[in-house]
Amino acid sequence: MVYAAFESTVYLIRNIFLAYGFCERDSLRITDALLTADLAGIESHGIQRMIRYDEAILTKMVIPNAEPEIIHETSLSAVIDAHQAMGQLISIEAMNLAINKAEKNGFGIVTVRNSNHFGIAGYYARMAAEKGLIGSAMTNSEAIMVPTNGSRAMLGTNPIAMAFPADPVPFCFDSATTVVPRGKLEVYRKAGKELPDGWAVDTDGNVCRDPSLIIDNISGKKGGGILPLGGAGEICGGHKGYGFGMICELFSSLLSCGVPSYESYTKDGIADSGHAFIAMNYNLFGNPEKLRCECSRILEDIRNAPPIEEGKRIYIHGEKEAESAERVRRQGIPANEKTIDELKDICRRLHIPFSLEWKEG
Repeated sequence: MVYAAFESTVYLIRNIFLAYGFCERDSLRITDALLTADLAGIESHGIQRMIRYDEAILTKMVIPNAEPEIIHETSLSAVIDAHQAMGQLISIEAMNLAINKAEKNGFGIVTVRNSNHFGIAGYYARMAAEKGLIGSAMTNSEAIMVPTNGSRAMLGTNPIAMAFPADPVPFCFDSATTVVPRGKLEVYRKAGKELPDGWAVDTDGNVCRDPSLIIDNISGKKGGGILPLGGAGEICGGHKGYGFGMICELFSSLLSCGVPSYESYTKDGIADSGHAFIAMNYNLFGNPEKLRCECSRILEDIRNAPPIEEGKRIYIHGEKEAESAERVRRQGIPANEKTIDELKDICRRLHIPFSLEWKEG
């Protein structure tokens, strides 16, 4: 494991996206969304994803100069066809539109179809919270989740994020509805590590600890996949994780008039991911400042509840990420050496300098 200085990483990733053909503003937006995952300690969705985006851009699954189009719009809602835009870019635009509707009318929901992988859902939910609004973001993706009692992946990672404005940091819950996202398997494969029991099953429904086999089965649509939150069966609540995945699926694919996870990533050069972004104004329910203060009080009460043992701490969702961001900015972004090699290869092919600076780790 090596540690890349944060500012030099921003510079490098921005230069890579400029070389792909994105404009300065869009390159910086993508870089910010991507590195926010690394700052939060979510390695699976940070710079280790660059190899995936590189392939998507090379194969024209992602089109740098795509022109998204609003297909349907009301004062409270909109449906956007991304026309294969970079997922982060169309998601920022869609959430900004939802925020504008919520600021004007109290509520806004914007769905997107024909898009691509958008990174961490919490990035977009927090956009609303930073404006004093309640925010939510969801997406479907390539089918990786095996439904309860099923043997073939039918749903995507299907994360759900929800953020509430509060002090000292917003409440921000962001979770895949699978036990882990696909990116976590990629991290384990790069590290040469076996998967823990209970994460994934092979084509026969048996527990599988080989990340390469699971990823290959998912990509080849051979069967098996990652289990829903709660694991296999219903004893530990796997059916509940499956249900949350279905809620996300319907918001992302049905309300965008797009395609479900099991029909995405099936046509040559098209991902067909769907997203949903929601913003709600506290003023729908009362005085915004009083509600923000009450939210902060509730979070503080839970934070200060008796811990299981001395020295343990109760975290509110979003706190670990905020603390991680401070640490990573200081210590540098932890990166697998294979990820660094991938970045070097990308820079070599794009004829740009590999300009990372290193921190001692």
